[in-house]
Parts: sequence; structure tokens; C-alpha cells
Amino acid sequence: MKNTISHRVADFLKNFPPFNFLHQKDIETLSEQISIVYKEKDSVIFAENEETHNCFYVVHKGAVTLRNSQENDILDRCDEGDIFGLRPLIANENYQMEARTYEESILYAVPISIFKPYALQNRAVGNFLIESFASNTRTPYSKSYSGKLYGETIGNETLDFDKNLLDIQPVKYSKKLITCYSTTTAKEIAQIMTKKNVGAILVIEDKFPIGIITDKDLRNKIVTGEFPITTTADLIMTSPVITYPKKMTITQAQMAMMKSNISHLCLTKDGTANSKAIGILSKHDLMVELGNNPAVLIKAVKRAKKAKQIKPIRASIMQLLQGYLDQNIPMTLTSKIITELNDVCIKQVIEIALKKMKTPPPVKFAWLALGSQGRSEQLLHTDQDNALVYEDVPEELKEATKSYFLALATHVNKGLFEIGYDYCPAEMMASNPKWCLSLGEWESLVYHWITNPGKNEVLLSFIFFDYSLSYGDRELVNNLSDFIFENIKANPVFYIHLVSGALQSPSPTGFFRQLLVEQDGAHKDFFDIKRRALMPLTDAARVLILSHSVKSISNTPERFEKLAELEPHNRELYLACSYSYKALLKFRTKQGLLHHDSGQFIALEALSKLEKIKLKRTFKTIKELQELITIRFNASNIL
Repeated sequence: MKNTISHRVADFLKNFPPFNFLHQKDIETLSEQISIVYKEKDSVIFAENEETHNCFYVVHKGAVTLRNSQENDILDRCDEGDIFGLRPLIANENYQMEARTYEESILYAVPISIFKPYALQNRAVGNFLIESFASNTRTPYSKSYSGKLYGETIGNETLDFDKNLLDIQPVKYSKKLITCYSTTTAKEIAQIMTKKNVGAILVIEDKFPIGIITDKDLRNKIVTGEFPITTTADLIMTSPVITYPKKMTITQAQMAMMKSNISHLCLTKDGTANSKAIGILSKHDLMVELGNNPAVLIKAVKRAKKAKQIKPIRASIMQLLQGYLDQNIPMTLTSKIITELNDVCIKQVIEIALKKMKTPPPVKFAWLALGSQGRSEQLLHTDQDNALVYEDVPEELKEATKSYFLALATHVNKGLFEIGYDYCPAEMMASNPKWCLSLGEWESLVYHWITNPGKNEVLLSFIFFDYSLSYGDRELVNNLSDFIFENIKANPVFYIHLVSGALQSPSPTGFFRQLLVEQDGAHKDFFDIKRRALMPLTDAARVLILSHSVKSISNTPERFEKLAELEPHNRELYLACSYSYKALLKFRTKQGLLHHDSGQFIALEALSKLEKIKLKRTFKTIKELQELITIRFNASNIL
């Protein structure tokens, strides 16, 4: 009869070095002699200078800190699959450091007398131990710690200084030249520059540049009255034009502007004023190229006349996001800046769409961002979730009004797609007639969800109750919010269904605290950080904030911080939840940037030990929070 415990031990050990170098039969034989040790948090496993035990240890669950007591430095932190306490046994010396459990842990104690023959006979096992001892790390495969003992780095990310040198990259310039002739009047020039939304116009003769007029020239020479509005270009232009070849770097362009104290460069075919002008480069273009200034990016977005012009600016926003993460800028600040930039992009797309409509909107309307976008937590390029609400109109105008807003929404959804937001596979977009409704229609729909809370209605509530105003009339949104809060208050049983839905998210860890991965589908063996870690916090925060009738706060960490104010006795838990959510969001964002996707599914084997520890720490708050809402919104406590 098989010893099931020893087989479980063998199944675990075969995944980690040096045991993975052994034959399965040898691992099973070794596992029969292994003891299982349970330690509570903060328990000493061995002390510094203590005589060695007759075994070394493998962390099965939990984490163990190795510390130098004299300098109180953390030398190492071991978690699942890591071995410790082996080198003193091999070297026949006392322990040189203290081993203490960092959290509740289960350890495998491996007798050295049983293991040593395998280390001597198996070259791969021997090499692993030699390399580990030589590199002063537990494992030579831990690149981030190779060659050094590491100190306390929890919470302090390693900075990545391997940045792209943007300033030596070639400049990108506008090839659409805005030009005039020497006989063009100042009034005509001002009209052209206003219409084309440019800050400079090139004066040409036979396609050769003979002068340049900027908005500064118009201010200083025309607006001041120095020259009349009928003055021709030849009298107010700056001439000769300073020209450069098109092949120049960003740094060269910056230096050229600084050297001549000018804000525009004229690029010609051979770099001289005696050849055809082929482009113009402004100081603004350079700043956008560098893409490291949110204010410049906002200005660039607002200048865009077509949605496709916003797409490269969004790429710069992603570069900015990557830079903030690399520099460990606090997630709260990072999230606010990137959200603000994304909101500006959405507003500009709506402005562009409105200009495509033949008439102004017939009544007031509001464009709503839903889901993660509505919570200001959508940092990466994901799919669209949006809706539209407009003022109620008389019966005879209903059809025409709805047709107008559906056409507008179609333009907006298409524009958002062009700048990088994929269409929602479930069609939860304002161009869907189901989600483009008058205020009265929205109220009827929401009332149905609240008073008939089936599984589908609760799911829709989760998505639509996290809305925020992207564009349009705020009063419409406030009226809808008031309606929702009043009706939930009048129907407290709805909370029970919301909580039931909030507890449906799959658990992040199994019985033995191992991270649980997807069992099938396209993401088999990946960890779903959205459903298993982020959504439980989001769903619980939503229920709790609704119960306090707090509107206008849709961001999950901000909801927890508000809850900490409202419920001082739970302050510690709520602040921990806020911190955990930001840590998880940062984790997902970094993974998404790394793999150019949404960051939702994570390959656990690619994570470092530190990343796994951080991930597991956040799960404790999830469990406590779910216990809180389960008790608070129990039917007997509500009805």
C-alpha cells in the first residue's frame, strides 16, 4: 500500500532544485524519511551559532526569513520550494544566521544522512549545491540575487535604468507644409493659421523657403499696431529662414532651436534654403516626441482633429506609465495622472465625433465610462465599456432623439477603437441600443435590476454601478445616482444578492495556500489576477460604499479610504485593502506592459520569489473582507 503522504511530498519536491535532478524513484525513497514540521508565525527554526540539526529544510508553505542578528539584516527570505540550513551541515559548522518563520509555515525536514549520498552520486545535484554556495544564494537560478546576499528589499523595487535614449532618435516632423506667398496679407495669414491650427506659416517662392511667420510675429507686429492688418508677408516675415536637413536627431533639433532662439525649424531637401522645403518642426513637436510631460501630452491630444492622430499620443502615455512604474512613483499618483490623460483622449474623441454630426445634440446627454474605466483603474489598453444617457423627450421625439445619439455613439466607439480601445465582445457600448437610453429609461431598467435581482441583473449592476462621467451633463448623472441610492435603500434585500455575487469570484489559493491557476482554456496554467484577486476587493468595496450611500467615488482604493473614515473600527482592514488593491493593480499593469496585453493572466513560473510573496500577502485582506461582508449583509441582519 502506498504511503500517500510521502508521495505528496515527492510530488512537491520534484518541481524544485536540486530534487528535480533526481530520479522519481529516488525522490520517493527520500520522501519516506522526510518529516513534516509546522511552525507558527515568528517561530525560530534555528538560532545563530546554534549547533546544526540532523536535517535541512524545504519550505512547503509560508515563508522563512534568514537574518544576521548582529547587524539585524535580512540575508534571505525563503518561500515555496526554497531550501535552507544545508550549507552548515555540509561544512560541519554551526548555523551562521537565524531562521525564523515570516508567516505561518509548513516545512519539510530532510535528514542529511539520507540526502548526502544522492549529492555525492548525482553530478547535477552536486553542481547545484556548489554553485549555490559559491554565489551565496539559495539557488543559482535566482538571477536577481545572483552573486550577493541581499538585504531588506521588500517594498523597494529594483530600478531599471535601461531606458531608451529618446534624445538621440531621429526627429519626426510634419510633412504637410502650410505656406503662403510674399504678397499674402497678414489678415489672410492669420485666417490660414487659425483654420489649420498651426503656430507658423512658411513663405515660399518657387517652392523654396524665403521666410517664416509665427504667431509671435503676428502678435508683436500686427496686434501691437506696428503694421496694419493689410500688410503683406514680405514685410513682417523673418528672413532668411534657418534651414536644416531632415536627418537630424531630437537633441540636434533642440540645440538648433536654442542656438538661434527660434521655435520652428524649416527642413529642406539638402538642408539649405536653396532647395525645396519638405517639412517643418516645432518646439511643441519635440516636446511631444520626448513624451515625458503630461501637460504636453494633454495639449497634443486637444490639438488632434482626427482620432487616428491620438493613437501615437496614447503610445507616449504608455511610455510615461512605464517610466512611473520603473521609478516607483506611488500608484495613487500614477493612476490619477494616467487616468486623467486617458479621460482627455476620450473627451477629444467625443468632440471629434460631435463635429461629424450634422446638427448639435437635440438635448443634454452624458457619456458614461463603465467598469474599470469608470473606476479610473484602466491603465492599460483594454476593451471598451461605456453607455450614454440623455434627457427625456416627448413621445413624438423619442425615435429621432435615440437615432441621433446612437449615430453619435457609433462614431465615438469607432474613434475609441482607432486610438486603441478594442470593441467590447459583449457589446456593452453606447452604440448598442440597450445601453443608449433616456434618463427615464435608465431608471426603469435599474429599478428592474434592483427589484428582480437574478444572477444576470446582479452582474449588470456590478458593471453599470461603477460608472463615471466622461463627457456631458453632470446633472443627468447625479439624478441617476440619486435614483439608484434611493431604490437600493428601499430594497435592502438587494444587498444580499450583491454580496452573494461578490463572493462568487474563484479563490486565489488552494487548501495548502498554493496559488491556483486556470485548469483549461486558452489560459490553462496561468493565474487570473483579475478574477481571483482584484474583483473580490472591487465587488466588496462597491457593496460597502453603496450601503453608506456615498456617490461620486467609484475608484476602489478611494472607496476603501472613504470607508476607513466612515467606520473607524474597521479602519485598519480597509486601509490594508486599499494598499493591497493598489499593489495588485501595479502588479497587473507591470505584467501587461511586459507582455503587451491586459496583464490579466500571469505565468507563475516567470515570477520572482519576492513577487510571489507580495502576491500572497494581498490575499489575507481578501479573506477578512469577505468574512466582514458575509456577516454584515446576512439576511437576518438586514431584514
